[in-house]
Amino acid sequence: MNFDIASLAGTTILSGAPSGRDLYAKLIALLPDEPEGPELILLNFGDVAVATASFLRESVLAFRTFVRGRKSNFYPVVTNASASVIDEIFEVVHPRGDVLMTCATDQDGLLLRCRPIGKLDPMQQLTFDLVNSYGATSASKLMEIETGAVKATAWNNRLASLSNLGLIFEQSRGRAKIYRPIRSEVCDGG
Repeated sequence: MNFDIASLAGTTILSGAPSGRDLYAKLIALLPDEPEGPELILLNFGDVAVATASFLRESVLAFRTFVRGRKSNFYPVVTNASASVIDEIFEVVHPRGDVLMTCATDQDGLLLRCRPIGKLDPMQQLTFDLVNSYGATSASKLMEIETGAVKATAWNNRLASLSNLGLIFEQSRGRAKIYRPIRSEVCDGG
């Protein structure tokens, strides 16, 4: 699913908390029925010239927090944002200790590069790096790979926190949960 942010906002200059709340309401209204499995929501900033921190806080971050907070299978990511928009995202997330996934896509919706903006704590960063290295994994698999005193429960908590931030996919398979990186996913553009 691909939301063109400039079109939804009606402008390429996105500023102010009230305008951000307006976009947030539009994004919530556009949410379709819950998918069976993990699905990306691309928040496409390709045509956006400027987005202020207050706008981003009240729209994109609020939307991500709402969607991920209800344990949805939707995973919002910012795509095709300019360097100045990325700087504003950093200004919002860094002081809060938050992180937001950003990606670049090609014209077919293929994710070319994804990276989190913000700063993960060292154990979250290790877990994020392991998921991106090994692909689909579980807490018990990470416990086997990273021999040490860290138990499966700690790995599971780290994986769940990364999923709650929308940085990795989570999918239940019976009683087990499998986590996989957000990368090279083709989105239908719908």
